[in-house]
Amino acid sequence: MDNGSLIPHLFRTEYRKIVSVLGKRFGFHQIEIAEDLTSDTFLAAAQTWAVKGVPENATAWLYHVARNKALNYLQRDHLFENKISPELKNSASGVDEIDLSPENIHDSQLQMMFAICHPSIPAEAQVGLALRILCGFGIDEIASAFQVSKETINKRLFRAKEKLREEKISIALPDPSDIDQRLSTVLTTIYLLFNEGYYSVSQNNTIRKDLCFEAMRLCLMLVENNSTNKPQVNALLAMMCFHASRFEARLNKQGELVLYDEQDTTLWDADLISKGGYFLHCAAAGNTLSKYHLEAGIAYWNTQKPDTKEKWENILQLYNQLLQIAYSPIAALNRTFALARANGIEVAIAEAEKLNLTDNHFYFTLLGELYKSSDKEKARKHFLSALSLAKSDPDRQAIRLKMEQV
Repeated sequence: MDNGSLIPHLFRTEYRKIVSVLGKRFGFHQIEIAEDLTSDTFLAAAQTWAVKGVPENATAWLYHVARNKALNYLQRDHLFENKISPELKNSASGVDEIDLSPENIHDSQLQMMFAICHPSIPAEAQVGLALRILCGFGIDEIASAFQVSKETINKRLFRAKEKLREEKISIALPDPSDIDQRLSTVLTTIYLLFNEGYYSVSQNNTIRKDLCFEAMRLCLMLVENNSTNKPQVNALLAMMCFHASRFEARLNKQGELVLYDEQDTTLWDADLISKGGYFLHCAAAGNTLSKYHLEAGIAYWNTQKPDTKEKWENILQLYNQLLQIAYSPIAALNRTFALARANGIEVAIAEAEKLNLTDNHFYFTLLGELYKSSDKEKARKHFLSALSLAKSDPDRQAIRLKMEQV
């Protein structure tokens, strides 16, 4: 890997590790210092390696430079006297406590995850901070993923950091008595992060995949820690594995959306399906039944071929349970698709029209699909409504293809 591609690669994999360790050292009231020192480390790498070449152990070089930059900052007497609060001055007597060992890197990322996913800030800000600090995404990439301006993202992250400072949120794991409640917020953030990639309207397919795989990486960190290795965590990871296993089949070479029935199953990732099965088995421990268990079950059945009545009856029952414990209009809409496969189109049409989700293009797409065998004119009208509401080119292309088939 040449210098031009190595540094962006290392930024994506190592930025989060360094900034988590330094962030833990400085705290949220000075998180920008941790981010600046980390960015300065990569700037130094770009400048030095361009002249002297890439060192034998590039990662160790980054850790060494980051540690020295942090120590130099902490040892500046003038800044300690004039810029740093007395409380931090007193607590920073051991300026050599910049531990970039694998164990502390892992622990710091986990602790940072709980700090970022604090209920005092909005969900979209939690996802944004997770992308920036825990995943090493640049502001441009985050803006592209959310389809908003860089200015919007910068303001969103700034407000979130200010709130965490005001609330004096510590970068640490919650007490054992609070772990389950706080874990729920963390899982919600990871779930939203994955969905942002899997259902993103971004045209950048690389970013979409990266969002999904970063969400899976964060969830795996929770599984690997004894205090957070809970059934619902395994269930969420299983669900993401099953969905990600079909990622390559969801878009064709032109970037157009490929509907489930038309996907090339040879492109499904058997290894991810197997891993999903393993984590779903782990999720069965205890008496917990979360929405992640049910969504993982649905995602599992969607990796099973061929389409049998038993398959769709199982999916339908899982949706029935899901709507009882975590109702959402989209889940209700997806249930209607399973209902059509299990009990017939007429029953499904009646249930779908009750939902009346007239601001959702998936709603009209489903109605168009259900009507196309019995009333082609109604099907066409629904597809036209869906086309007017669709937000991405792949969705619009898929709808046009369906219209051609009517």
